[in-house]
Amino acid sequence: MKINRYIDHTILKPVTTVEDIKTLCMQAVEYDFAAVCVPPPFVKLAKTFTGGTGTKVATVTGFPFGYSAIEAKVAESVLAIIDEADELDMVANLIAIRGGDWGYLEKEIATIMPIVRNKQRVIKVIIESGILLEEEIIKCCELYGRYGVDFVKTSTGYAEKGASAEAVALMRKHLPGNIQIKASGGIRTFAFAKELIDAGATRIGASASIEIMKQAAAMQ
Repeated sequence: MKINRYIDHTILKPVTTVEDIKTLCMQAVEYDFAAVCVPPPFVKLAKTFTGGTGTKVATVTGFPFGYSAIEAKVAESVLAIIDEADELDMVANLIAIRGGDWGYLEKEIATIMPIVRNKQRVIKVIIESGILLEEEIIKCCELYGRYGVDFVKTSTGYAEKGASAEAVALMRKHLPGNIQIKASGGIRTFAFAKELIDAGATRIGASASIEIMKQAAAMQ
């Protein structure tokens, strides 16, 4: 298993610095990670460090709570695309999920998808699986599966519970086969990353990526 190609090397701290981004990107290029995931103001900078490599640049929209207006998420998405982000990790409106307002959620994704697809970008929808009921996770899978998003993502890393193998397995069961799963939130060991991959995740969001790589190398 080439664990490096599963990893989105991530830093989303509100006090992230230019040096943090440089270090993150240099590490990502060295280890050939799938992507770096950075705050929106750093997308352009991350592109300068990763350009010409196999590492993509991802950023977040509606982060971390998801309750931004649809218009705000549209603006964030457009700006991310202008700044040349390859992938957009969008937090779904968690208030709407918990309130059962599936009409609003459908309007949200129906508005965002054409923007992303028109520019051939990847979209990952974050549903915060650790704080949802099983039936809410299933309904999310049905909705986002119908709209053909690229990934459904477990977590922001800001909720009290992040990724779990059980949630990933549930998502895998209820998503179309062509839609991938990104697991994130509390992934700090190779053993846990592998457990999530075995459950169906095809991307791992982590800030402990280097430690995961060290553990993987030690096990091999």
